[in-house]
Amino acid sequence: MSQRPSLRALAWRRPVRWLLAPIFQSGRSVALRRRLLLRVAALTRLPVVRCTKIAADTLRGVPVEWVSSTRQTPRRVLLYFHGGAYIVGAARIYRAVNARLAEWAQARVAAVDYRLAPEHPFPAASQDALDAYRGLLERGIDPATIVLGGDSAGGGLALACALQIRDAGLPAPAGVVLFSPWTDLGLRGESIRSRAASELVLDADTLREAAAAYLGAQPADTPLASPLYADLHGLPPLLIQVTDTEILYDDALRFAERAKAAGGTVELRVWHSLWHVWQAFAGKLPEADAALREAAAFIVRHARTA
Repeated sequence: MSQRPSLRALAWRRPVRWLLAPIFQSGRSVALRRRLLLRVAALTRLPVVRCTKIAADTLRGVPVEWVSSTRQTPRRVLLYFHGGAYIVGAARIYRAVNARLAEWAQARVAAVDYRLAPEHPFPAASQDALDAYRGLLERGIDPATIVLGGDSAGGGLALACALQIRDAGLPAPAGVVLFSPWTDLGLRGESIRSRAASELVLDADTLREAAAAYLGAQPADTPLASPLYADLHGLPPLLIQVTDTEILYDDALRFAERAKAAGGTVELRVWHSLWHVWQAFAGKLPEADAALREAAAFIVRHARTA
């Protein structure tokens, strides 16, 4: 656990609440939230690493954005799913994150623009996730060189992808990297209440609205929507990063405990007094860069080189 937030992290706390919390306030329309998120992304101008190459593509019809470094030959692949409570977000918002992961892990990052709710409720996003992975395999990419990753809802989607890969009998990826994953759409974790005062970004009522929009008629404990309730045997090695002041803290802890109980290899890293998906502040926050370097090291350690 990182014990003390940096001075820069302390300085960012108020802007984070001012910029991001309005996006996740209950009662706002999905269209407004999407506009606000794109506006915040433009305002913050999170820096992308120099010598980064970005290219649009599709994998089995699913839009992706390839992010790679021109400084080196990529030798691994990271299939990344963005966050946004299944209702907002876009791959391009995470270019600062994916550019660093691409350089530090010597990887190509395929950032997936999966379908969003409420226009496309469950299981649309999880179908897109599996199709994107199948698309990588169909291009002849060795699954031992592939790692899945995602933040928040995208973390849950990365887990849903891993579960579908296992159940379909497909060759498994080398690992899964998760930033503050949303694993329980029923919001049953104790931290939903106990961390409400320290949470800077998320709002429980908004998460309930988003979960309802995504689930449609499905129950909240549907395994591919809430991986906490899935059979967790046979998953690849996992790295989970979370901060102890966010309301999804228990989503990470409970999932790590259940995955370990199922025989899995889990590295749980708890950071102190930050905010939900602080990694998105890559290039502006030392804790973000440190967390992404840790994730890159995990990718290098577990993924074979092509």
